[in-house]
Amino acid sequence: MASSGYEDHAGQEGETFLYFAYGSNLLTERIHLRNPSAVFCCVARLQDFKLDFGNFQGKTSERWHGGIATIFQSPGDEVWGVVWKMNKSNLSSLDEQEGVKSGVYVVIEIKVSTQEGKEITCRSYLMTNYESAPPSPQYKKVICLGAKENGLPLDYQEKLKAIEPNDYKGKISDEMEEIIKKGESKLCKA
Repeated sequence: MASSGYEDHAGQEGETFLYFAYGSNLLTERIHLRNPSAVFCCVARLQDFKLDFGNFQGKTSERWHGGIATIFQSPGDEVWGVVWKMNKSNLSSLDEQEGVKSGVYVVIEIKVSTQEGKEITCRSYLMTNYESAPPSPQYKKVICLGAKENGLPLDYQEKLKAIEPNDYKGKISDEMEEIIKKGESKLCKA
């Protein structure tokens, strides 16, 4: 029987941990930028939460030029994402990427359900002290590419595509533009 990798490494045991990504880290190219140990485990659903986009303390993201993804409790809603199995050596780089030290995101432990109905415990992040704001077109594209790449449910992919981005027309960093190009070309070949 094929293993999706999470059976033997539930939660935070051993040298690895499980991370539930719902934003830009859905895209393999993006997560591997700072966290090369990340290995796809499965697609999963976080029940009674909703996806939102916002600016921490009302300040627009300098990297993405718009609201960035977060989640909040919302009975009856759900957020789909990817569970990555990662080496604990990447904990600090993941926390740094998520701005934990500066208070942008806090670490949370959540229970998600796999498409087979198995419940697993994962690390994730929740933005604190933010004002809702639409994402930039580029940030939205990274999330939609990641959702498509990893086979999130089609109705959820449609919800992501329907998100209205802001009207940012400039460039984002070369590094992030390159990630979008790689993600697009990989999906075109698939």
